[in-house]
Amino acid sequence: MNPTDWRTYLVTQRSLSSGRTTEAVVEAALDGGVDVVQLREKDADARTRYRLGRRLRELTAAAEADLIVNDRVDLAAALDADGVHLGQSDLPVEVARERLGDDAVVGCSTSTVEEAEAAVAAGADYLGVGAVYGTSSKDVADAKDGVGPERVGEIARAVDVPVVGIGGIDASNAAPVVEAGASSVAVITAITGADDPAAAARDLREAVTAAHGGRGDD
Repeated sequence: MNPTDWRTYLVTQRSLSSGRTTEAVVEAALDGGVDVVQLREKDADARTRYRLGRRLRELTAAAEADLIVNDRVDLAAALDADGVHLGQSDLPVEVARERLGDDAVVGCSTSTVEEAEAAVAAGADYLGVGAVYGTSSKDVADAKDGVGPERVGEIARAVDVPVVGIGGIDASNAAPVVEAGASSVAVITAITGADDPAAAARDLREAVTAAHGGRGDD
Protein backbone atom coordinates (compact mmCIF):
# COMPACT_ATOMS: atom_id res chain seq x y z
CA MET A 1 0.00 0.00 0.00
CA ASN A 2 1.23 3.48 -0.84
CA PRO A 3 1.26 6.11 1.96
CA THR A 4 -1.03 8.18 -0.23
CA ASP A 5 -3.70 5.52 0.33
CA TRP A 6 -3.39 5.40 4.12
CA ARG A 7 -6.22 6.79 6.19
CA THR A 8 -5.65 5.45 9.72
CA TYR A 9 -2.28 4.64 11.28
CA LEU A 10 -1.81 2.87 14.61
CA VAL A 11 1.35 3.37 16.66
CA THR A 12 1.79 0.61 19.25
CA GLN A 13 2.60 1.10 22.91
CA ARG A 14 1.73 -1.71 25.32
CA SER A 15 2.08 0.52 28.40
CA LEU A 16 -0.93 2.50 27.10
CA SER A 17 -3.02 -0.54 26.17
CA SER A 18 -5.06 -1.01 29.36
CA GLY A 19 -3.39 -4.30 30.23
CA ARG A 20 -3.93 -5.88 26.81
CA THR A 21 -1.15 -7.32 24.69
CA THR A 22 0.04 -5.37 21.69
CA GLU A 23 -0.88 -8.33 19.48
CA ALA A 24 -4.49 -8.22 20.72
CA VAL A 25 -4.76 -4.46 20.17
CA VAL A 26 -3.26 -4.65 16.69
CA GLU A 27 -5.51 -7.53 15.66
CA ALA A 28 -8.58 -5.60 16.83
CA ALA A 29 -7.42 -2.39 15.15
CA LEU A 30 -6.85 -4.21 11.87
CA ASP A 31 -10.37 -5.61 12.14
CA GLY A 32 -11.48 -2.01 12.55
CA GLY A 33 -9.76 -0.98 9.34
CA VAL A 34 -6.39 0.57 10.14
CA ASP A 35 -4.13 0.72 7.09
CA VAL A 36 -0.72 0.76 8.75
CA VAL A 37 0.78 -0.31 12.07
CA GLN A 38 3.96 1.17 13.49
CA LEU A 39 5.91 -1.04 15.86
CA ARG A 40 7.07 1.38 18.55
CA GLU A 41 7.40 -0.24 22.00
CA LYS A 42 10.33 1.94 23.05
CA ASP A 43 10.42 0.32 26.51
CA ALA A 44 11.17 -3.13 25.08
CA ASP A 45 14.62 -4.45 24.18
CA ALA A 46 15.54 -5.29 20.60
CA ARG A 47 14.95 -9.02 20.92
CA THR A 48 11.50 -8.52 22.41
CA ARG A 49 10.61 -6.04 19.70
CA TYR A 50 11.83 -8.48 17.06
CA ARG A 51 9.67 -11.32 18.39
CA LEU A 52 6.66 -9.03 18.61
CA GLY A 53 7.41 -7.67 15.16
CA ARG A 54 7.35 -11.13 13.63
CA ARG A 55 3.83 -11.63 14.93
CA LEU A 56 2.74 -8.16 13.78
CA ARG A 57 4.21 -8.88 10.34
CA GLU A 58 1.92 -11.93 10.12
CA LEU A 59 -1.13 -9.95 11.24
CA THR A 60 -0.55 -6.99 8.93
CA ALA A 61 0.23 -9.19 5.95
CA ALA A 62 -3.00 -11.14 6.45
CA ALA A 63 -4.94 -7.86 6.62
CA GLU A 64 -3.08 -6.37 3.62
CA ALA A 65 -1.90 -3.54 5.84
CA ASP A 66 1.58 -2.06 6.11
CA LEU A 67 4.07 -2.58 8.94
CA ILE A 68 6.42 0.28 9.79
CA VAL A 69 9.15 0.10 12.44
CA ASN A 70 9.89 3.09 14.65
CA ASP A 71 13.51 4.29 14.62
CA ARG A 72 15.27 0.96 14.00
CA VAL A 73 16.42 0.46 10.42
CA ASP A 74 18.07 -2.85 11.35
CA LEU A 75 14.87 -4.18 12.87
CA ALA A 76 12.83 -3.10 9.87
CA ALA A 77 15.18 -5.05 7.62
CA ALA A 78 15.16 -8.12 9.87
CA LEU A 79 11.37 -8.20 9.92
CA ASP A 80 10.97 -7.53 6.20
CA ALA A 81 8.76 -4.64 7.26
CA ASP A 82 7.35 -2.25 4.70
CA GLY A 83 9.46 0.56 6.06
CA VAL A 84 10.77 2.66 8.91
CA HIS A 85 9.73 5.87 10.63
CA LEU A 86 12.47 8.21 11.81
CA GLY A 87 12.56 11.10 14.24
CA GLN A 88 14.71 14.19 14.00
CA SER A 89 17.38 12.59 16.21
CA ASP A 90 17.44 9.21 14.46
CA LEU A 91 19.50 8.07 11.48
CA PRO A 92 19.20 10.42 8.50
CA VAL A 93 16.54 9.60 5.94
CA GLU A 94 19.12 9.08 3.21
CA VAL A 95 20.97 6.48 5.30
CA ALA A 96 17.75 4.54 5.93
CA ARG A 97 17.04 4.64 2.20
CA GLU A 98 20.49 3.32 1.40
CA ARG A 99 20.10 0.46 3.89
CA LEU A 100 16.52 -0.52 3.05
CA GLY A 101 16.38 0.13 -0.68
CA ASP A 102 14.16 2.06 -3.03
CA ASP A 103 11.05 -0.02 -2.39
CA ALA A 104 10.97 0.64 1.35
CA VAL A 105 8.73 3.31 2.85
CA VAL A 106 10.73 5.88 4.81
CA GLY A 107 8.81 8.33 6.97
CA CYS A 108 10.06 11.20 9.07
CA SER A 109 8.63 13.17 12.00
CA THR A 110 8.50 16.91 11.43
CA SER A 111 7.03 19.91 13.21
CA THR A 112 8.12 22.79 11.01
CA VAL A 113 8.13 23.60 7.32
CA GLU A 114 11.93 23.68 7.38
CA GLU A 115 12.17 20.16 8.83
CA ALA A 116 9.57 18.94 6.36
CA GLU A 117 11.34 20.35 3.32
CA ALA A 118 14.66 18.90 4.47
CA ALA A 119 13.13 15.45 5.02
CA VAL A 120 11.53 15.41 1.58
CA ALA A 121 14.75 16.58 -0.05
CA ALA A 122 16.51 13.67 1.67
CA GLY A 123 14.00 11.21 0.21
CA ALA A 124 11.20 10.79 2.76
CA ASP A 125 8.07 9.13 1.36
CA TYR A 126 5.73 10.65 3.95
CA LEU A 127 5.86 13.01 6.91
CA GLY A 128 4.46 12.61 10.40
CA VAL A 129 3.42 16.10 11.51
CA GLY A 130 2.70 17.03 15.12
CA ALA A 131 2.10 16.94 17.87
CA VAL A 132 -1.13 18.40 16.46
CA TYR A 133 -3.20 18.71 19.63
CA GLY A 134 -0.46 17.91 22.14
CA THR A 135 0.64 14.52 23.39
CA SER A 136 1.22 12.73 26.67
CA SER A 137 2.58 9.53 25.11
CA LYS A 138 6.13 10.86 24.67
CA ASP A 139 8.29 13.81 25.63
CA VAL A 140 7.92 16.64 23.13
CA ALA A 141 9.47 20.10 23.30
CA ASP A 142 6.94 22.84 24.01
CA ALA A 143 7.57 24.43 20.61
CA LYS A 144 6.54 21.18 18.91
CA ASP A 145 3.61 20.25 21.14
CA GLY A 146 0.16 21.34 20.03
CA VAL A 147 1.16 22.82 16.67
CA GLY A 148 -2.46 22.64 15.49
CA PRO A 149 -4.11 21.80 12.17
CA GLU A 150 -2.78 25.11 10.83
CA ARG A 151 0.78 23.79 10.90
CA VAL A 152 -0.36 20.61 9.20
CA GLY A 153 -1.73 22.78 6.41
CA GLU A 154 1.44 24.83 6.12
CA ILE A 155 3.55 21.71 5.76
CA ALA A 156 1.12 19.96 3.40
CA ARG A 157 1.22 22.97 1.08
CA ALA A 158 5.02 23.07 1.17
CA VAL A 159 5.72 19.44 0.21
CA ASP A 160 4.56 16.93 -2.37
CA VAL A 161 4.46 13.80 -0.18
CA PRO A 162 1.62 12.56 2.05
CA VAL A 163 1.28 14.14 5.48
CA VAL A 164 0.18 12.10 8.50
CA GLY A 165 -1.16 14.12 11.43
CA ILE A 166 -0.29 12.81 14.90
CA GLY A 167 -0.66 13.94 18.49
CA GLY A 168 -3.84 13.98 20.55
CA ILE A 169 -6.02 12.93 17.61
CA ASP A 170 -9.18 10.83 17.90
CA ALA A 171 -12.44 10.44 16.01
CA SER A 172 -13.83 13.65 17.50
CA ASN A 173 -11.08 15.96 16.23
CA ALA A 174 -9.58 14.19 13.21
CA ALA A 175 -11.62 16.08 10.63
CA PRO A 176 -9.86 19.48 10.95
CA VAL A 177 -6.49 17.74 10.55
CA VAL A 178 -7.56 16.08 7.31
CA GLU A 179 -9.31 19.22 6.07
CA ALA A 180 -6.06 21.12 6.65
CA GLY A 181 -4.20 18.78 4.30
CA ALA A 182 -3.30 15.53 6.06
CA SER A 183 -4.02 12.41 4.03
CA SER A 184 -4.21 10.27 7.17
CA VAL A 185 -3.96 10.43 10.95
CA ALA A 186 -1.86 8.41 13.37
CA VAL A 187 -2.93 7.58 16.91
CA ILE A 188 -1.77 5.70 19.96
CA THR A 189 -4.15 6.01 22.90
CA ALA A 190 -7.28 6.69 20.82
CA ILE A 191 -7.14 3.00 19.86
CA THR A 192 -4.84 1.28 22.35
CA GLY A 193 -6.59 2.80 25.36
CA ALA A 194 -10.14 2.39 24.04
CA ASP A 195 -12.56 -0.05 25.67
CA ASP A 196 -13.15 -1.49 22.19
CA PRO A 197 -10.10 -0.93 19.95
CA ALA A 198 -11.85 -2.29 16.86
CA ALA A 199 -14.77 0.10 17.28
CA ALA A 200 -12.39 2.98 17.97
CA ALA A 201 -10.50 2.18 14.77
CA ARG A 202 -13.75 2.07 12.78
CA ASP A 203 -14.91 5.37 14.24
CA LEU A 204 -11.59 7.00 13.41
CA ARG A 205 -11.62 5.69 9.86
CA GLU A 206 -15.19 6.90 9.35
CA ALA A 207 -14.22 10.37 10.57
CA VAL A 208 -11.21 10.54 8.26
CA THR A 209 -13.16 9.21 5.30
CA ALA A 210 -15.93 11.75 5.89
CA ALA A 211 -13.36 14.56 6.04
CA HIS A 212 -12.06 13.39 2.67
CA GLY A 213 -15.56 13.88 1.33
CA GLY A 214 -16.52 10.24 1.73
CA ARG A 215 -13.74 9.07 -0.60
CA GLY A 216 -11.95 6.41 1.42
CA ASP A 217 -9.32 5.66 -1.18
CA ASP A 218 -8.75 8.96 -2.98
